[in-house]
Amino acid sequence: MAASETPPHLADTHDLIRVHGARENNLKNVSVELPKRRLTVFTGVSGSGKSSLVFGTIAAESQRMINETYSAFVQGFMPTLARPDVDVLEGLTTAIIVDQERMGANPRSTVGTATDANAMLRIVFSRLGLPHIGSPNAFSFNVASAKASGALTVEKASGGTAVVRDFIVTGGMCPRCEGRGQVNDIDLTQLYDESKSLSEGAITVPGYTADGWMVRVFAASGFLDGEKPIRDYTEAELADFLYKEPVKVKFENMNLTYEGLVPKIQKSMLSKDRDAMQPHIRAFVDRAFTFTTCPECEGTRLNEGARSSKIDGISIADACAMQISDLAAWVRQLDEPSVAPLLDSLAQTLDSFVEIGLGYLSLDRPSGTLSGGEAQRTKMIRHLGSSLTDITYVFDEPTVGLHPHDIQRMNRLLLQLRDKGNTVLVVEHKPEAIAIADHVVDLGPRAGTAGGEVVYEGSVEGLRASGTLTGRHLDDKAALKGAVRSPTGALEVRGATSHNLTGVDVDIPLGMLVVVTGVAGSGKSSLIHGSVAPREGVVAIDQSAIRGSRRSNPATYTGMLEPIRKAFAKANGVKPALFSANSEGACPTCNGAGVIYTDLGMMAGVSTTCEECEGRRFQAAVLDYRLGGRNISEVLGMPISEAEQFFGPGSADPASRIPAAHAVLTRLVDVGLGYLSLGQPLTTLSGGERQRLKLASQMGEKGEVYVLDEPTTGLHLADVEQLLGLLDRLVESGRSVIVIEHHQAVMAHADWIIDLGPGAGHDGGRIVFEGTPAELVAARSTLTAEHLAAYVGAHPLSPA
Repeated sequence: MAASETPPHLADTHDLIRVHGARENNLKNVSVELPKRRLTVFTGVSGSGKSSLVFGTIAAESQRMINETYSAFVQGFMPTLARPDVDVLEGLTTAIIVDQERMGANPRSTVGTATDANAMLRIVFSRLGLPHIGSPNAFSFNVASAKASGALTVEKASGGTAVVRDFIVTGGMCPRCEGRGQVNDIDLTQLYDESKSLSEGAITVPGYTADGWMVRVFAASGFLDGEKPIRDYTEAELADFLYKEPVKVKFENMNLTYEGLVPKIQKSMLSKDRDAMQPHIRAFVDRAFTFTTCPECEGTRLNEGARSSKIDGISIADACAMQISDLAAWVRQLDEPSVAPLLDSLAQTLDSFVEIGLGYLSLDRPSGTLSGGEAQRTKMIRHLGSSLTDITYVFDEPTVGLHPHDIQRMNRLLLQLRDKGNTVLVVEHKPEAIAIADHVVDLGPRAGTAGGEVVYEGSVEGLRASGTLTGRHLDDKAALKGAVRSPTGALEVRGATSHNLTGVDVDIPLGMLVVVTGVAGSGKSSLIHGSVAPREGVVAIDQSAIRGSRRSNPATYTGMLEPIRKAFAKANGVKPALFSANSEGACPTCNGAGVIYTDLGMMAGVSTTCEECEGRRFQAAVLDYRLGGRNISEVLGMPISEAEQFFGPGSADPASRIPAAHAVLTRLVDVGLGYLSLGQPLTTLSGGERQRLKLASQMGEKGEVYVLDEPTTGLHLADVEQLLGLLDRLVESGRSVIVIEHHQAVMAHADWIIDLGPGAGHDGGRIVFEGTPAELVAARSTLTAEHLAAYVGAHPLSPA
């Protein structure tokens, strides 16, 4: 070293995140060294351990250590996070997780409220709106107007002084719909059977059983006679039963609140987003309630005062209903020095929407209606303009729901975050996104117990030459079909106007594999879910999340456990309830959980395997009962591929031939989940595995037309081929399959393509192409055509 050179500072040597001995879920003592301030992409088949390493180990430990910096008092109010099962984690920085979890299912949450754009817009209108009506709260649909007056005592040194005060809060909430934009009409015949009394089960609302405590409160309230049929109630009794305001009542030595049935249901059920409800609750709500746009506010959620204040003829309701790209242009032309910094900040936020490919949304769009990909990109917005550096950003498939054209834009955003001095960790399957990585970690070699190892670590070029499953498939290209199927009929859609659709007329051919594509926001989901999915005989499999606890598993989720329990019961002459870890057969020590949780207050709880059942979840006596030589715990521990043979027609023991279970298991193998065990908790499944579990479960429903919404989500390049085989088998069995998809391999494999566009939002909503994939490539008339042509080559008209 020359005399003039300065030795590197010790602080600059911490340039790696070191993970040694990670064992979360299926990881097998994984050790990796990740460069900081670089873009690292994690690849591998679905279930290989990517999320366990990135989210379950690195991000989880970063968040846990940040939480530990708060006082014990504050930690008591925060979720307790267990320490990941790993030997050493060094060089961690603050992690910000941008995942695909759907945004809150609160019906009051909109794109504007979720991103703070609404908050800034309300301040702008409170300063510039004419006539001036009040503070920013006067423009909030979540704040109700209130008035009060009375005497209050002000305590002073000389004694108390009584002062009369008027109290007024000016809110923007529409009083008719209470800021929801919708009003509901209720069909009382769906709530109760008037021929029965309360004790006979008159209330037909889910969860209100005759012997349940909610019904007993009604009967013991003193307002009603629990033995009298509803039709014999007096007018006053019926009003108390249905509409009474909340009052305190004595019930079995407890003070409880009695409330009429209608407001009780409205608060407990209608306060939730419909898509977040359990299926039986959703079915009840659809039967009992009719939702219509609020006639008073016309769906804007705002009262007349908030709508009357305008800037250049535009009210806040008009602004929130604008397409965000248009709203950004409107905000930029406001020349008001008094609020210039606020307008600049608002314009930057709105420009971020456009930059990230969400310019087609509006601020009044309910956040619960966003897809997983849209929700993830909406969460990114608050980070794009952040001044923070040396942060670790963790992304879960940020290209989900993106057209190939939009993926290039997403790549630029990820590189921008890196170039600001941040570490970017991305779990991804798309070759276009893998290509921009500085560093690649490939996990495998397969999924589940056959995965959990690092099979390659290095550059993208090295991955191509590595011979791993990802490396071999990275440059896969699908050829266009030489011959396509002929249609057997058509589904007619006429005058579709949902969201941004401009009176679309289209005939969707039946008996074929039809792919509906177009850039994000072009109107694909609006067309299919709005005009096709609700029809009779159509089975729609969307991207809504599977909800399941640690006690849920593939056997319980698909309904397969029921026939298995009955077969065990019949073979052994006992009750089926014994073969449920959630019922009579559960180990009494751990209540069927298999583990015992010890709560340590604000510190992370500890879970230990139950010593009584050794993690098997059942009582010892139950494990003595066998079917085909196996007990119930051994059956639940079997991989799905093995269970398919065990319960199939070729099974050695006739008692274990269960056609109902075998049919479900065959579908699970078809979607590539043969490696999972029947009893594996749903909480340990990756996003791609959950999507395919849902697909297999709903494929059993009887329907002539299947609608799939981006089934390649979470699928490795090698698994896409298996999915295409499954779709072909569905069509060959006489079904029609309609797929909303961006993956070029699925487009190339289609018999018919419907392309929407040409752009997003009000620049889309039209059919820009209908025909075969070969015709689309030959026409080169749309963005999809350009990308598909580049994917398959200039003239790849060879047979598939």
